[in-house]
Amino acid sequence: MTTPADAPHPRAVAFDVDGTLVDTNYLHAVTWWEALRQAGHHVAMTDVHRTIGMPSGGLLDRLLGPDRDRDEDDALSAAHKTLYATWFDRLPAHNGAAALLRALADRDWRVVLATSAQGSELSALRRALDADDAIRAATSADDVEAGKPAPDPVEQALAEADVPPARALFVGDTVWDVKAARAAGVDCVALLCGGIGRAELEEAGAVAVYRDPADLLASLDDSPFARLDGS
Repeated sequence: MTTPADAPHPRAVAFDVDGTLVDTNYLHAVTWWEALRQAGHHVAMTDVHRTIGMPSGGLLDRLLGPDRDRDEDDALSAAHKTLYATWFDRLPAHNGAAALLRALADRDWRVVLATSAQGSELSALRRALDADDAIRAATSADDVEAGKPAPDPVEQALAEADVPPARALFVGDTVWDVKAARAAGVDCVALLCGGIGRAELEEAGAVAVYRDPADLLASLDDSPFARLDGS
């Protein structure tokens, strides 16, 4: 089957999930803080929050240093996962998250989730979103060799969508999201709902910043998405 010459070329949008679509960043911060506290590590919660969005190895590198006892990493990660899992039935989607995904799917954007969440955690996030009808695919840490700020999660999401970087956007809420998108050659639209300030996101390279999914939805026609709409 051939594609008509005047048909729009496929476009994709990859979304980070934690902090971007579902309001979980502070839950992650608290449960990492508690996991570290139980193991005898006293780390300021603000420092924990600023590492959210990185894979556990990178997070622990920044919080405990690269010279730490790495034999402890698996136990720390497992403790965090166990503590965080107690919230699975109460994870709140951000205002407008599902509506944004559906609006983009209705405009023929290929919507892909790019998250480090796996297994039951990813399932809980998708239940919180309740927008599977708008989601083309989801990638997790199982699908990539390195997490953000490496480009691997973004590149894998675009592979799932079968769309090149020039025809895609990435939406995230952390500096690590912005850096991963830039490394993959994709413009990043950033949201403030994960708790990171506008100046930091713009300094990292975000092409536009909005308060939350609802704000982005209301601004779609004047956003970076409009640049690729209908083309």
